[in-house]
Amino acid sequence: MQIHGAPHRCGVVLAAGEGRRLEPFVQRLCGHALPKQYVNFIGARSMLEHTFERAESFIAPQRIFTVVSKAHLSHTEVRRQLSRRPQGTVVIQPENKETAPGLLLPLMHIYKRYPDATVVVFPSDHFIVEEELFTAHVALACRVVERLPGYLILLGIEPDEPESEYGYILPGEPVERLAPLAVRRIARFREKPDRHTAREFLLGGGLWNTMVMIFKVETLLELVCEASPELWRVFLRIHDAIGTAAEAEAVETAYKRIAPMNFSTGLLEAFACERAARLLVLPVHGVFWSDWGSERRIVAALRKLGYLDRLNGWDDKSCAA
Repeated sequence: MQIHGAPHRCGVVLAAGEGRRLEPFVQRLCGHALPKQYVNFIGARSMLEHTFERAESFIAPQRIFTVVSKAHLSHTEVRRQLSRRPQGTVVIQPENKETAPGLLLPLMHIYKRYPDATVVVFPSDHFIVEEELFTAHVALACRVVERLPGYLILLGIEPDEPESEYGYILPGEPVERLAPLAVRRIARFREKPDRHTAREFLLGGGLWNTMVMIFKVETLLELVCEASPELWRVFLRIHDAIGTAAEAEAVETAYKRIAPMNFSTGLLEAFACERAARLLVLPVHGVFWSDWGSERRIVAALRKLGYLDRLNGWDDKSCAA
């Protein structure tokens, strides 16, 4: 069911990554290079198109902003998929500077147009089986943030193995007024721990961090301003230029100045240390979720589900499990 009547709900689809680790796999699969989010691994739609459908189940398409890198537009398939998006919702980075700038750039567009928006961040390389159950959790988190706008909520998945390439969240105490909703405070956060530490998180009730985040746009920008004032000032200049003749130049200048920054290690870990009371986690149970960042993970996920024969063009003899 689509709930497009919900006011001031916006989405950010993160699609600016290059997917370098998957390049050889995609080359074998497609016969040519293509960033992974634009690839149809199984079925008739790409990972990005699945993400759009997920987001549009409760956010109006014209309020879903997709960030891509300029270099992606050299691919015909990328241009085809993006051509279907509402006008003004595809935000183009001059180059990929990692996930912190990749999130902040579309947020500036949202802040300009919908300064009181509730925002959901959707990475575009996730494989989710129980889509409706997952999006029901996202919608619940939206309602919590709309009621208590000072919080940032992360969705955490119950892990089934000590995967060292994921971020981990250790839930803390319940939030008293949200106790019936199972929302918890965050006791610890760790990005990509070694396998031993990942096992400790798993045994202690830790969750995989999906990087699906829900927050009021002003809340996130306030946290960024406190954690990285210089980065905030750079993007504030972009915000002021959006919609003017100086916009393109402001973005180009900013991207020449800033260093790459991963959102998790560069900002989220700082939030967890300095503003832990503002961060919450909503545990998600009963959902098969996988971040498809490597060939091993894709093949392992599909083999576990019995979907390996659906992998388009895949040759079992040429790929490692």
